Amino acid sequence: MLSPNTFALTALLALLTALGPLAMDLYLPSLPAIAKAFAAPLADVQLTISSYLVGFAGGQIIYGPLSDRFGRKPVLLAALAIFCLGTIITFATPTIAALIAARTLQGMGAAGSTVLARAIVRDLYEGPRAGRELSLMGAIMGVTPIVAPVIGGVTQTAFGWRFGFILIFVAGTAAITAVWHLLPETARPNAERGETLAELIGSYVTILKNRSFLAHLAIATTTYCGLFAYISGSSFVLQGLYGLSPFAFGLFYGVTSFGFIGGTLLASHAVIRHGFDRTIGLGATALATGGLLLILAGAFTPTQVVALAPPMMLYSAGIGLSLPLALAGSLQPFPDRAGAASSLVGAIQQTAGAIVGAIVGYLLGTTAWPMINGIAAMGVLTLLLWMFTRKIRARAFKPRA
Repeated sequence: MLSPNTFALTALLALLTALGPLAMDLYLPSLPAIAKAFAAPLADVQLTISSYLVGFAGGQIIYGPLSDRFGRKPVLLAALAIFCLGTIITFATPTIAALIAARTLQGMGAAGSTVLARAIVRDLYEGPRAGRELSLMGAIMGVTPIVAPVIGGVTQTAFGWRFGFILIFVAGTAAITAVWHLLPETARPNAERGETLAELIGSYVTILKNRSFLAHLAIATTTYCGLFAYISGSSFVLQGLYGLSPFAFGLFYGVTSFGFIGGTLLASHAVIRHGFDRTIGLGATALATGGLLLILAGAFTPTQVVALAPPMMLYSAGIGLSLPLALAGSLQPFPDRAGAASSLVGAIQQTAGAIVGAIVGYLLGTTAWPMINGIAAMGVLTLLLWMFTRKIRARAFKPRA
């Protein structure tokens, strides 16, 4: 078993959190091909993204309380098994409707790896140390949106869209093996304290009454919504409107994701030196600035796809700076309910992301403006939330009596 305070454990947790983005990013270059294969309208194909997010959100509601009661490891293994089952069905699906349903199951399984990895971090660390850990995990996980679309573009060109789900299944089985042999149990099961599952679920009410939790959650959610405005629209905008091939799309998507890695690495150092508030503020400023520059690029260079890359790199850096720390801040007040708090955060931000993604997909047509406006709006909103919730968020880090 891996020991706490080791890079090996951090890397394992990062790879677990990367499983969900892998299932999303690897198949993005195939979206136009899926639409063609099933003769499905754009809105239906977009639902394969939204249904995945809905499953992801619903799964997170369940896994947190279960892991608070029964431990992180057994619940995580069950979630990974569901993920692998959903991936197999996704590979074999005969219709677009079946694919949408299978993606929901796949998302439900992937939710466990994300929510429980965050809960494990809260089990082991707190305060800026937890923020640093989540930022380092984000830096490692950030390789996924760089590599996955490129691999997806290659496999789409060479083998077709179904082959990508084979690779995702292999990643899922590898995760099960690693968790079984390497991951230690970090939570004392609440069953030992005589608490019922109903009481654990009821703790959601207490968590939602915490204003610091809500403030950090709001920042995490708007940041996440901006990311999914990009994810939901990028494939159709870059391939359909700008004419990029699946491989070229993967390269563009991967290049812009370098900003995320830079942001998370900067956050891992800045949070120790400057604290949560200033580091999140830097990220929120990058989000708003990147979003506004994206509007300018769309307005003045509407035919130049390369003009979109710098603003998106800056925006991705803002995500890397603000999102891990907002997540850590939301968990800070609940050392004994890390699983439930992580579940609430994940479920709410995933649901919001699914809604924003569906809206962007519905509005997409002959211009990139639905995607651009969605990204920019979420960036500006994140900055406003940071500005107006500073005193509330500071309460999470006041010393306990």
